[in-house]
Amino acid sequence: MDPTEPKSTMPHHYDDVSLDSFCLTKLTLLLGDEKMILNKQYRCIHSASCQCTKGHISEDVIFLLFHNLNWNPKLIATFSCVCKWFDDLAKRVLWKEFCRTRAPRMIRDLQSGVSHIVDGNWRALGKLLIYCTGCTHGTLFGQIGIPGHFVYQTRFSRTSGKSFLLRRCRTDVLYVSYPCEHPDQGEDKNIGFFRGVFKSFGTSKVRKMLINKAAELHPTQVCIYCKAKLWNMRQARMIPQSASSWLGSYEDGVEYYVCLNGHMLGTCTLLPLSDSEEVSSSEEE
Repeated sequence: MDPTEPKSTMPHHYDDVSLDSFCLTKLTLLLGDEKMILNKQYRCIHSASCQCTKGHISEDVIFLLFHNLNWNPKLIATFSCVCKWFDDLAKRVLWKEFCRTRAPRMIRDLQSGVSHIVDGNWRALGKLLIYCTGCTHGTLFGQIGIPGHFVYQTRFSRTSGKSFLLRRCRTDVLYVSYPCEHPDQGEDKNIGFFRGVFKSFGTSKVRKMLINKAAELHPTQVCIYCKAKLWNMRQARMIPQSASSWLGSYEDGVEYYVCLNGHMLGTCTLLPLSDSEEVSSSEEE
């Protein structure tokens, strides 16, 4: 084990070889084939009659198991489908550790405020880190059909988040992802999807301004990450020109929403690469 890794509070009586074998055996017992689709048992109270108690193990051992698997999000998602008890454990512990491992500096910053929305929303934040929303007919960005998908790696930037805030709101903290590009989407359009999260959104200037403007929430659609209601930032006239400049997109091609929990999801029509380079050159001059 890397000596720079944070110390675990789990027991240390397993060696590396036996631990690997133990983890694979337990996952087979708990989950079976990882491609199998499991129906969640919402009424399960983890009683003696429940299938998930066969070879029952404690929370500490489950923690150790997933720690050794580097908090694999696919396995966490499968594990949470077994029953309500496992789902609760995944939301309280496993997604939290996944987020801390995937984006440690960002998570430390999000938790450092007096008011933050991370606790209790670890699964939503975990999904935001690794899932591109896409757009399908009948959804927020339903003009074309691009299915949502998982992304192996995404960079989030606090500095770039300032580009999505009006000047009077730039003391707020917003982490935003680099756009996930989907080229050749009809009429030679290149579509990008981006997502983000506010720190301490409940006390942010953006939220206060939306309320003061009496901005309307979307009547039907909800946040894909946490199922909360959404504000349309274009409708509220709160999208600065700097957003399109940073994204490398057409100014009227940027649209994004912010939910009541401070998650941001958006789309843009990207400029052709040559045009984007010209824009960057003119800005430098």
